[in-house]
Amino acid sequence: MSMQLTCDVVIVGAGMVGAACALYASRAGLDVIVVDRGPVAGGTTGAGEGNLLVSDKEPGPELELALLSGTLWTELAGELGDLIEYEAKGGVVVAAAPGALTALERFAAGQRAAGVRTETLDADRLRELEPYLAPGLAGGVHYPQDAQVMPTLAAAHLLRVSGARVSTGRTVTGVLRGADGAVRGVRTDHGDVHAPAVVNAAGTWGGELAALAGVRLPVLPRRGFVLVTEPLPRRIRHKVYAADYVADVASDSAALQTSPVVEGTAAGPVLIGASRERVGFDRSFALPVVRALAAGATRLFPFLSDVRAVRAYLGFRPYLPDHLPAIGPDPRAPGLHHACGHEGAGIGLATGTGQLIAQVLSGQAPALDLTPFAPERFTEEAA
Repeated sequence: MSMQLTCDVVIVGAGMVGAACALYASRAGLDVIVVDRGPVAGGTTGAGEGNLLVSDKEPGPELELALLSGTLWTELAGELGDLIEYEAKGGVVVAAAPGALTALERFAAGQRAAGVRTETLDADRLRELEPYLAPGLAGGVHYPQDAQVMPTLAAAHLLRVSGARVSTGRTVTGVLRGADGAVRGVRTDHGDVHAPAVVNAAGTWGGELAALAGVRLPVLPRRGFVLVTEPLPRRIRHKVYAADYVADVASDSAALQTSPVVEGTAAGPVLIGASRERVGFDRSFALPVVRALAAGATRLFPFLSDVRAVRAYLGFRPYLPDHLPAIGPDPRAPGLHHACGHEGAGIGLATGTGQLIAQVLSGQAPALDLTPFAPERFTEEAA
């Protein structure tokens, strides 16, 4: 049935970022409708691991956003902790050789200056924190602020407590514009939704939604696989990853990159990543990638070689060329606000993004300078 709806703000995307935008916009007193062509958390959010990380971010605007988001996640954990499987378990970054440990310590020192809590670990202390790690590792760095949620539960519960109206199975086919060029809502296959503000939280499809409004946002999908083991007693206490993961996250390469990332979950299975490659929306199963993930995980935790993998799944991270999300109003289409392009950090950065968007929508000064995240920063020549 086709119908018209009216609200203060329509959010396109019912993933984690859209849910956080809905929560904070509603708490700012705005009437919110969330639309998505699929189910809640049906895109990148549903294929994520739920990481809330500061450990992989160098000093700069993304780290500032991660620290803000971490504070907000802690507040939400007080409301919803068990419901969203929030775990403040911390992260451990591992260096195999002394030279790698020196580089990791240097990286951590810069993060400490920016407000991150870190603890350098020698080999003995590393084994105390993670007794099942492989022998012979040089050491690592402990990041107590790293945490985890179950992403689909988190998105669903944030939408629930927001009180926003949620309309799934509703595909946006156009962005409504007034005679003055300002956004007036969205057109969908089930009728129009009228609003003076539209938030683009469409994840990997954020570029397509921007194009419907006549603006360019070069969001590209970056494919990644996750390997899932059978349920186990808790042997891996933190999110544990090799130091080269940070370089992979920051890389501009379209080629396949893998680096071991291993973590236990509240439900028992161990999640194993991480791979990155730009292959469009190709959903083909790639056995060599999954084998590489398994090999990397067993190098870190040899006991995993005797553990069964029960499934593997893939998702697409919304990648922007400078590795920063687009957050805030778009002057090229007044009334359009972007909240997308977070790549693999969207779960962790969602709360800060949602608060910043809500502050702009309600006429408040944003908690962070939005200039580095400005959606109009990409020129036509940007790759």
